[in-house]
Amino acid sequence: MTEDVTIYIDGREIKAKAGQSLLRAALDNGVYIPNLCDLRERETPEASCRLCFVELEGVPEPVTSCSTGVEEGMVARTDSWRVRELVAAGFELLMTTHPVDCAACPGNKRCALQEIAKKMKFKLKSGRLPEILRDAPLDLSHPRIGYDSDRCVMCGRCVYVCNEEAGARAIDFIHRGLKMTVGVFGGGPLAESSCISCMRCVEVCPVKAFYEKTKETDV
Repeated sequence: MTEDVTIYIDGREIKAKAGQSLLRAALDNGVYIPNLCDLRERETPEASCRLCFVELEGVPEPVTSCSTGVEEGMVARTDSWRVRELVAAGFELLMTTHPVDCAACPGNKRCALQEIAKKMKFKLKSGRLPEILRDAPLDLSHPRIGYDSDRCVMCGRCVYVCNEEAGARAIDFIHRGLKMTVGVFGGGPLAESSCISCMRCVEVCPVKAFYEKTKETDV
């Protein structure tokens, strides 16, 4: 049986499971920490979105809470100025590659970016940095799944569930540098991949870059 440990987040005492990530312990106890790549089913965190920073007492630099395990007596802060500056910078940089046309997006009002902006009081677009949009065409080849790679935040959730959970290995990270995105190996359409239509990519995508096609979205 897993023992509980006592930790403190923003002055609040919390009981957490030993071995649990600090991020998951916080979220399970109603403490919001912004994140995109966390996936409960995944044992090893991706730690790619760089949004879940916290400060720990006795540790000189902020750490990512998804890759930090809880320990007895741990004291963490999610609301320090250093944490907020790091998260704000990461979010601003991320949004330079993400189109903001929320009304036309299948993920509107179900989008993790909108949630982060609202809870952290960030602007979706600061206007300080130039946009670097991929301007890739929609992939509507699959009968049930649409994919808009321009909206992909490269959190890795879909890649994990497709490859490790479903075993379909239909998608992965492709290309390099600023052109990197998630897609079918070789850049082909999803309909010509090894996709088994399990819909897990749709379920786990935090921004609905993968989405279920409907009469409204299939245009």
